[in-house]
Amino acid sequence: AVWCPLSPAGAQTPQLLVEPPWTPAVLWDRVTLTCQGSGTAGDTTWYKDGQRWGLEAPDHFLVTKSGTYTCDRPSSGLSLPVMVSNDPLVLHVPAWSQLEGDTVTLRCRG
Repeated sequence: AVWCPLSPAGAQTPQLLVEPPWTPAVLWDRVTLTCQGSGTAGDTTWYKDGQRWGLEAPDHFLVTKSGTYTCDRPSSGLSLPVMVSNDPLVLHVPAWSQLEGDTVTLRCRG
């Protein structure tokens, strides 16, 4: 996992993990989002399309609506956004970073 500094004091932004680990994330793929970062899971605040969104499971949940999701932890700030679409056909690539020369598995799914 890669962590990005949020401030000079060394705080780190939370990371929004996607399972299954393919991009783009699609609703029909039963996507689970998990917010990982400093602080306790109960301190997680979720946002969908820029609006605060209350959930029962504080650090992870199964996505049931398409949209753009972020999570926030008081001690580490806001994660990068993850978009979950409802497109009927997608070209999937692994969610982790790829470098030139890497062997990459692509999936066409619908």
